[in-house]
Amino acid sequence: MWFWIIMFLCNLMIPVVMIVVGYMMYKHTPKKINGIYGYRTVRSMKNDDTWKFAHDYCGRLWFKLGFILLIPTIIAMIPFVQGSIEVVGIVTVIVQGVQVLVLIGSIFPVESALKKNFDDDGNRR
Repeated sequence: MWFWIIMFLCNLMIPVVMIVVGYMMYKHTPKKINGIYGYRTVRSMKNDDTWKFAHDYCGRLWFKLGFILLIPTIIAMIPFVQGSIEVVGIVTVIVQGVQVLVLIGSIFPVESALKKNFDDDGNRR
């Protein structure tokens, strides 16, 4: 049971981080374009307008996706409360794999929105 609790908490980390960081990204966008933290892609770092747009869009997306990921994470783990360490470990790897795919996959809609709203030089369409 103790292993299940630890793995359950580990599985909740990605959705919770997405919620918190998503909120911070759209409420408190980094003031200056930087190479250390924030949503950093070539397209998002063109100018201040693209930088703010990318953080707002990605932040809201992560905030929503974080809450959406919480539900299947909890549902996937509940049946294995009394499962063996091996089974709980496998379920944890699968759940976290899906979460990471969603996290990485969120880049595509943000880049698509940037491309739709800005030209290649970073000017609004």
